[in-house]
Amino acid sequence: MLALFDLDNTLVDRSAGLEHWVRGFVRSRALCREAEAVIGDRLRDRARPEDFEGLVTTLDLSDDPGDLWREYVDGIARSVRCFPGARDGLEALRGAGWTLGIATNGAGDIQRAKLAATRLAPLFDGICVSGEVGVRKPERRLFEAAAAECRASLGAGGWMVGDNPETDMGGARAAGLRTLWVANGRDWVDGLREPDAMASGIAEAIAVLQGATV
Repeated sequence: MLALFDLDNTLVDRSAGLEHWVRGFVRSRALCREAEAVIGDRLRDRARPEDFEGLVTTLDLSDDPGDLWREYVDGIARSVRCFPGARDGLEALRGAGWTLGIATNGAGDIQRAKLAATRLAPLFDGICVSGEVGVRKPERRLFEAAAAECRASLGAGGWMVGDNPETDMGGARAAGLRTLWVANGRDWVDGLREPDAMASGIAEAIAVLQGATV
């Protein structure tokens, strides 16, 4: 059985890692405390190299934007941590014969740096990053590419595990996958079609998969 996983705020705590990196960056440049909010707002949903061009201008930095991007990639990879139970649960799924894949939006260098730093990469049969394939969730082609990286096909069925109701759950459902939402302390969005299953965190989500028969 195929199970595709989102990365940020599903397997790894990107939000906490970003906050940690931003605080350290602001201290390293002796910036005012208000700069934390400026940087956090710019990078909260996604981070791209061009975001640092805007930050250089907004914060009047002397750094080269390309150098800042590389500093960010290295720093955020060191800052993110797996959620409790993620690695052990993935190892258990592999041992039970599951085919595991990553289906994540983001730039290839930063997403692969996180997977390497957290030692999650070897647990997956395939890794698909939107920045490398030129298409983002919720588009079906991202899920097709992720399945293909795992030498599987969407036609055979499977699951998508993620934290985003629209890109992860809505996109995966439209692609024919079963959906498992990781709440991480949030309530489901009123008015949206509910996923096939919900879990409070990644460890509980993996337990749902372990009990799944389809």
